[in-house]
Amino acid sequence: MQETRAVDLPVLYFGTPVALITTVNPDGSSNISPISSSWALGNRYMLGLGSEGQALANLRRIDHLVINLPSTDLVEAVEAIAPTTGRSPVPDEKHPAYRHEADKWSLGGFTPVTSDDVLALRIAECPVQIEARAAQIIEIDGGSAVAVEAEVLRVHAHESILREYGPDRVETSRWQPLYYSFRHYFGQGERVGANFRAPLLDDDGAVVAGS
Repeated sequence: MQETRAVDLPVLYFGTPVALITTVNPDGSSNISPISSSWALGNRYMLGLGSEGQALANLRRIDHLVINLPSTDLVEAVEAIAPTTGRSPVPDEKHPAYRHEADKWSLGGFTPVTSDDVLALRIAECPVQIEARAAQIIEIDGGSAVAVEAEVLRVHAHESILREYGPDRVETSRWQPLYYSFRHYFGQGERVGANFRAPLLDDDGAVVAGS
């Protein structure tokens, strides 16, 4: 048995997917915010946001957003906008690591695409683009951050990551999400197994034997 010891880690990012959140600025343009705290359950996405960022300021005004999920080939574009903020002046909490950038689209080389159900723009280069609205904003960590419960309205996916036949399914061998672990970026490694419920998706709705 491996020995363990109690540790005081500065961050708890053991491995989470990167998401680029687009929200609506006061002038009607869309801001892009890279985040590394998110998870999904049913048709809800939970997002962790800093309280001083432009994303939260935008969501408190207009609850529309798009959760854009980048693939590993977009790592340089993601990192290009990582040290920037849409807030001006830059909040004290973000000094000196961040600088103001009004046009993150050009900085990251991203292409804006009109959404179907929300005002926030989608990022064309991201293989998955999830239109949503902020159903609930919950203050956490003494108000220094918030958890946003986002209701998913519509999902867009690149044809290149979808199965060619049958019902809508992501072909997992083609989907290479970008992950964030202790402030380093990683890709998806080789598959090491499958959950017992995988046939419900892999076999186009087949029932697992014995279930």
